[in-house]
Amino acid sequence: MTAFKHLPAQIADRLIGVRIAARRAMAGSLQGAHRSNRHGASVEFAEYRDYTPGDAPNLIDWSVYARTDRYLVRRFEEETNLVGTVLVDSSQSMAWRGLGPCTKLDYACSLAAAAMYVLVDQGDRAGLATFAATVIERHAAAGSASSLKPMLAALDLVAGRGRGDIGAALSAAAPTLPRRSLAIVISDCLQPPASVATGVRRLHHDGHDVRVWHVVDRGELTLAQTGLVEAVDAESGERIEVDCDELREAYRRAAAAHLDEIRRACLGAGADYRLVHTDTPIDSALRSMA
Repeated sequence: MTAFKHLPAQIADRLIGVRIAARRAMAGSLQGAHRSNRHGASVEFAEYRDYTPGDAPNLIDWSVYARTDRYLVRRFEEETNLVGTVLVDSSQSMAWRGLGPCTKLDYACSLAAAAMYVLVDQGDRAGLATFAATVIERHAAAGSASSLKPMLAALDLVAGRGRGDIGAALSAAAPTLPRRSLAIVISDCLQPPASVATGVRRLHHDGHDVRVWHVVDRGELTLAQTGLVEAVDAESGERIEVDCDELREAYRRAAAAHLDEIRRACLGAGADYRLVHTDTPIDSALRSMA
């Protein structure tokens, strides 16, 4: 595969054997690794049942009728390819780097590239969307290594800009996703928990299997600076002077409380929630969240 910034060969090699499975019944009709909740003409036989008025005659197993004089219908477990869309928050706050080896956005893009690679490698399909206050760029799901390349190239060009609104963005993205699919949201979730819950709930309500991967730089969890410093809001540009020594403990408590509120908001809205720090190796993070 062509070299990409967010999916170098050494990372791809370490993803061998990693699998992302659906947690909710998916829709579809192609042979794959994910069980559907529907029965129909497919590749895996499940059981026989008695013919009932209204069943199509072509569902009857006539060879069984010839042997037993019974009208039996073959039932099949339909299997389906998983279709996953990775939604990456590219708002301005994601461009921040503190104690981690890269910005939150670079880490999110690397995590997205790895997730898409795993989905395609396991025989499923993967799509991509970036968002801030609304959806910025969207790529239809791809099912092969060659068709994945444009999305990996697009991730290499993503830049953090604009104010975020995760509730509005995910609500706007929901109608564009394949029916009953996997939706992986990668964000720093620097939004009111209610807004995060609104977006997640919309995806879950539409039948999607929603995962929220909350990307945090450890530098966000404590105030490492001392004395008076000028704090600048990454998205609004608002500036304020603060005394770090005076606020350190209150800040630590507020940061911990925010993480807990986001976790509860996501779980309450029907998503699987995972916190990941930007100093965690990509393959290790994906293995723990897949």
